Amino acid sequence: MLGAVYGDIIGSWYESYATKDYNFPFHSKSEFTDDTVMTTAVCQAILENDSDITASQVKSRGYEYAVRYKQYYSYFPYAGYGMMFAKWAEKQGTMKVQRSYGNGGAMRAVPIGYAYNSEEQVLLQAKASCYYTHNCKEGIYGTQAVAIAVFMARNGESKDSIRKYITDKFRYDLDYNTDDIKPDYSFSSETLYSVPPSIVAFLDSQDYESAVRNAVSLGGDADTMACIAGGIAEAFYKDIPDYIKNFCSSRIDITLKKVLNEFSGKYC
Repeated sequence: MLGAVYGDIIGSWYESYATKDYNFPFHSKSEFTDDTVMTTAVCQAILENDSDITASQVKSRGYEYAVRYKQYYSYFPYAGYGMMFAKWAEKQGTMKVQRSYGNGGAMRAVPIGYAYNSEEQVLLQAKASCYYTHNCKEGIYGTQAVAIAVFMARNGESKDSIRKYITDKFRYDLDYNTDDIKPDYSFSSETLYSVPPSIVAFLDSQDYESAVRNAVSLGGDADTMACIAGGIAEAFYKDIPDYIKNFCSSRIDITLKKVLNEFSGKYC
């Protein structure tokens, strides 16, 4: 599950300094960002309550996720959040529903694919996780697509099966590789623009590292895209090189690491 966090850290420098170089160096100033903080918030919410829900319970479960988002935002308010989310998170005592179509729901969805053991629950929990922040078709679909890709990957489904499921259910075009779009690809945090290529970065990979490198070297929202691609890739390949673990582990705040390790020990 830490594959998502490692992707965030590796991609963090290149969010501001975009690269098209597949062989980019791991930068010494790489650090965790809002992707890691919110992924940990999802882990915390699941650790506190991993019960199955029905469709009628999506809103109430969504409230539990949202409480953790606000809490973790208060712990790490300068981790690089989008302006819309930051304004929402800063308002204490209220849970106004936001309809953001950004990739913030998708970036934190990886834990859901690990914690739940049925397609139905993964999709319901993913929808609940973005009820208060990304409550629109685009935001929900992106969150569900990432969560179900992780679920299928960890359960041994093939890349072709993952590609077909996501294409059929969410109408994402995944019939290309990263080299096809790299020359003209640019930064955008919109879900429809950034989530499908993040999934393709995994589908077009040979191992964990190549998935992350594919995502970062598109030259887009590098940390979030590598977070998504890395999370799916770890679930599929079941392995991350030690040098990547060593590079990233020391860059994770100890309080976040404690929750992430607890979650990984229970669900992974």
